Amino acid sequence: MSVTNSQEGAVTIITVSGRLDSNESQGLEEKVVEVLELGGSKLLFDFNDLEYINSSGLRILVMAYQRLKKKTDGTVAICGLRDYIQEIFEISGYDRLFLIFRNKEDALTKI
Repeated sequence: MSVTNSQEGAVTIITVSGRLDSNESQGLEEKVVEVLELGGSKLLFDFNDLEYINSSGLRILVMAYQRLKKKTDGTVAICGLRDYIQEIFEISGYDRLFLIFRNKEDALTKI
């Protein structure tokens, strides 16, 4: 798994590629905590190159959402979901919790 972040205006983009499972989730959690401690209030997770996510990865997204909502009226958005990962979000109900966009460009114009 690879995790990088970049800034696009007021939006912090966290790009995740590879497999996001219990063995790899700590790297993402550390990056999210770092971004939140720096005061980021608009997070966009770019999952265009994400191949797999399990409950450990989903837990980190929920943690980011809860921390942002507790501190500010922040936004957590996700883009680039593959169809089978999109299905996981729909089955779990997370598609109602997070803003989900087809691609990064759409997300950046709407959050």
